[in-house]
Amino acid sequence: MHIGDLMAESGVKFGTSGARGLASEMTDWVSYAYTVGFLRYLQEVGVLVAGQAVGIAGDLRPSTPRIMAACAQAVLDQGCRPVNFGFIPSPALAANGIAHGIPSLMVTGSHIPDDRNGIKFNLPTGEILKQDEEGIREQEVKRPHGLFDAAGAFIDANAARLPPREDSAYRDYIARYLDFFPSGCLAGLRVGIYEHSSVAREAYADVLGGLGAEIVRLARSEQFVPVDTEAIRPEDIDLARQWATNDRFDALVSADGDGDRPLIGDEQGIWLRGDIAGVLCARQLGATGVVTPVSSNTAVEKCGCFQSVLRTRIGSPFVIEGMQTLIDRGLSPVVGYEANGGFLLASPIEIDGRRLAPLPTRDAVLVAVTILQASVEQGKPLSDLASDLPRRFTYSDRLKDFPTHISQARIATLVSGDFPQDKVAIEALFGESFGSVVSTDVTDGLRITFASGEIAHLRPSGNAPELRAYTEADSPERARDMNATCMDILASWRR
Repeated sequence: MHIGDLMAESGVKFGTSGARGLASEMTDWVSYAYTVGFLRYLQEVGVLVAGQAVGIAGDLRPSTPRIMAACAQAVLDQGCRPVNFGFIPSPALAANGIAHGIPSLMVTGSHIPDDRNGIKFNLPTGEILKQDEEGIREQEVKRPHGLFDAAGAFIDANAARLPPREDSAYRDYIARYLDFFPSGCLAGLRVGIYEHSSVAREAYADVLGGLGAEIVRLARSEQFVPVDTEAIRPEDIDLARQWATNDRFDALVSADGDGDRPLIGDEQGIWLRGDIAGVLCARQLGATGVVTPVSSNTAVEKCGCFQSVLRTRIGSPFVIEGMQTLIDRGLSPVVGYEANGGFLLASPIEIDGRRLAPLPTRDAVLVAVTILQASVEQGKPLSDLASDLPRRFTYSDRLKDFPTHISQARIATLVSGDFPQDKVAIEALFGESFGSVVSTDVTDGLRITFASGEIAHLRPSGNAPELRAYTEADSPERARDMNATCMDILASWRR
């Protein structure tokens, strides 16, 4: 069957950079088939040959080892060599593939609950893009006779095994930052690492400690914790404030499940918004061109720090395409970031004779180290780093278990393409709370700008049955209050 048909049959579909679905639906057969489709696509476009190595890694979800083993079996059956890099951050796997010119697969569901999982696919040059997804979708995969039972599990549970772990991808990832940042540049900082179940927790300790910071490990969990860096859970907000109150920290750091999205907290236990962390990181690295989705804080344009800012749809594949657009225009260095904090490098960064190679995929560790280094160099606590940026604040939240087709249908009632008509419909819903509408943007979802300059952005998630709202205002309190109002209004859409 075609991979496209498998999507419809299994319920496992493409999200950002790969397949996502319920872990129960990501059977051995479905995981195997997706991997075969990916590899056949690579053969079709001429970037994979028989006997070539294919990297495999994963996050710390309970379903991950089983899916990794199914992927490894598919690699073997396609005449290639699976390399097991173990449980490491997604950017560590991608960096290894780019450095060695090999494709790779990361088994992860990122920040979503552990009843779900996924497979991120990387070309030898980095993440797959949307055109690659279409190519994979068209591949035909036959179910091997006698390998799977009717439920899609391996008939012989011992048939699929991962090869012994290879540690080089992790070692090289740590060295990437220890070699680029000045030795001891974080000396004197006391940093709390909110470990939970993030696969980046060891990398944070090795990099931050290796650069001289005093590290304190916090809240390690052997059960998976769905930390979302974009819609931060109330319990994670409370934890950070408790740690800051009960102990002295210069910063708190964390990441989502697969270590590509950071959480950076200041000395007061307040988590920085990802789109502000992105501006601070881009500025510290000396970026000329910046690419970010339409949902990010408008401070990136208003601050005047960058020669060019390009807005895209939400999702790293669109940011990657945008970064290439700026490179083609002759800009360098070019970086990208998302509202969830993930940061991407399209160009090498060269500072004082040290060179950081491009890594066009989201990375959490780079953001944390760069912002901590900025704090040291500027002699400012993290809470003051953004003090010279325009006073624009964002907030985001989500409604879980909200069927995508319902949210899409509801938003469609507000977007006809006729602005006067849309303005009336939107103001009927939001006007009492936010005032009159001056413009809309349907680049991704519905982004509404009001006469006050405030912004509300409604968007169904591309990875899970969730409806997100992003709000922007001139104070954090107003942005948060606006978001709460949006959540109340959107919740009524369930009925």
